Order: sequence, then C-alpha cells, then structure tokens
Amino acid sequence: MNENRLKHLYVEELKDIYSSENQMVKALPKMAKAATSADLRSGFEEHLKQTQEHVARLEQICEALGESPKGKKCKGMEGLVAEGAEIIEEDPASEELDAGLISAAQRVEHYEIAAYGCVCAYAKVLGEDQASSLLRKTLEEEKKANEKLTELSTKINIEAANSEGNESHSGKSSESKAKAHRA
Repeated sequence: MNENRLKHLYVEELKDIYSSENQMVKALPKMAKAATSADLRSGFEEHLKQTQEHVARLEQICEALGESPKGKKCKGMEGLVAEGAEIIEEDPASEELDAGLISAAQRVEHYEIAAYGCVCAYAKVLGEDQASSLLRKTLEEEKKANEKLTELSTKINIEAANSEGNESHSGKSSESKAKAHRA
C-alpha cells in the first residue's frame, strides 16, 4: 500500500515536472531574445535544447509507466516564469536586465533541482532503475546549468554594479519614456 501511494506521488510529480519543462520550452526563447550578453543568450539557447531533451525523457519515463505526462499545470513554474517576464517588461538597462535574467533563471534551476532530486529518490525506492538513470542525468544537467549561470553572473553582476543605470534596454532614458507615455 505504501508503495502504491509513493508511486501515485511519483507519477503526479513527473506530470508536474513535465508541465514545468514545457513552460520553460516557451520561456527560454523569450529570455534568450531579451538577453544582451552574447554568452547569456547562448546559454539560454543551449539550455533550451537540453530542456527539449528533458521533455522527451519525461515522456519516455511516463510511457514506460503506462501514464500520460499531461494533465497537470505546474503553478510554481508558472509563477517563476511570470517573475522572469516582469524583469523583461520593466525594460531596465542592459546590465541590470542580464543580471535579472540570471536571477530568474537560477530560481528556475533551483526549483528544478529540487523537483528532480525528489523524483530520483522516488524512482530509486520504486525500483524504476531506467527512469532513475534518466532522471539523474537530467538532474546533473540542471546542476550544470545553474553552475554556468553562477559563472556568468560574476561578470554580469559587476557590470551592472558599475553601470550608470539611466538607460533602459531599449536605449530610452526613464525621462524619455515618461514623456512618451504622457504624450
């Protein structure tokens, strides 16, 4: 009976992560487009390809379980994606935008690391060896993505700290934006 409860939780968590990863498939291109750092843009584009692989792995795992990965909306990721979108919409100076995008992306990575850590543990207890291996691979990729973001943040955060902060990403000053908004 306890295994059945854990298996139910495992499947529900897989569906949640599937929703999460699909939300990121949609969000990462927007983040890449908004990034002003070529390295950051490239990192987002690279992680998009990995995220698409994560989706395929989850589909493979659910198929082996005889379950559909669909049917659940990850509200946690929805909130994280919305916060990332706010950063872009605020249209800050380039350095601040990139620092904010890294912050948003790292929140996502930490969320995913936690989620994959849990389902890896469930898969192990349930004897789902192939799934466990696939999930561990994804977990390691999420950890590496977080490490890459940390490396990028070192340079980008210093640039943001040293910038004047009066120019927005679109090149208009706050004053110019206010005048345009009133007109």
